Amino acid sequence: MAFTGPLEDQIAIRALNDSYCDAVFRRDAADWGSNWAQDAHWHLMGQQVEGRDAIVALWDGAMTNFTFVAFFAQMGALSVDGDQAQGTVYTHEILESADGSISRPVGRYDDRYRRIDGQWRFQERNFNFLKG
Repeated sequence: MAFTGPLEDQIAIRALNDSYCDAVFRRDAADWGSNWAQDAHWHLMGQQVEGRDAIVALWDGAMTNFTFVAFFAQMGALSVDGDQAQGTVYTHEILESADGSISRPVGRYDDRYRRIDGQWRFQERNFNFLKG
């Protein structure tokens, strides 16, 4: 899969990923959650979470473990077909725990996106660590 489909949709999906990153930096659960479809699925290191509310609750709880979080993402591939799309996103995080320890995990999302009421949202995100 390379980068295929209408450029305006590719740009909108890239903006979705950028909004996701920005909300992580700001630790804004409402903005972060708005990037997900209501019936989204998040597969996170063997855990499966269903529905936006449950996804946001898990993320919000996890964020309390860190005094600082930086989240960077790079689109690796994207294929748009009508109101559906799939893509690969590589991530790099900087996480500082309350004890001052810092980790810098690198990961990969395999995503499915869906256009809902004219807006692209995450329908499904499958995350795996590449190096932690």
